[in-house]
Amino acid sequence: MDSDLKCPTCGSEHVYQDGSLWICPECGHEWDQQVTTSSTADGPDVVRDANGNPLADGDSVTVIKDLKVKGSSLVVKGGTKVKNIRLLEGAVDGHNIACKIDGIGAMNLKSEVVKRA
Repeated sequence: MDSDLKCPTCGSEHVYQDGSLWICPECGHEWDQQVTTSSTADGPDVVRDANGNPLADGDSVTVIKDLKVKGSSLVVKGGTKVKNIRLLEGAVDGHNIACKIDGIGAMNLKSEVVKRA
């Protein structure tokens, strides 16, 4: 086991390998070792989409699943294209993308529910 490897979600040092995945017993997060290796080489603040591609300010992304808008009856449908995203420093509740969606308005998204367009 790599003694320098920590869980990217909770920072726990008690991670273990199961096949090609690394697993954190404290929070249950699972991730691929190659994604971890490339993200530590790029720096700790690299935001990646659902496919592991790095995102940058001004990119266009596509939502990959239907998302309910909190406090509203609106739904962001899977396949919706979002242009000109802005990455947030210090993600709040995992929401690390700020954007404006046509018909809905300004909102924050998690990078796990988008793919680069």
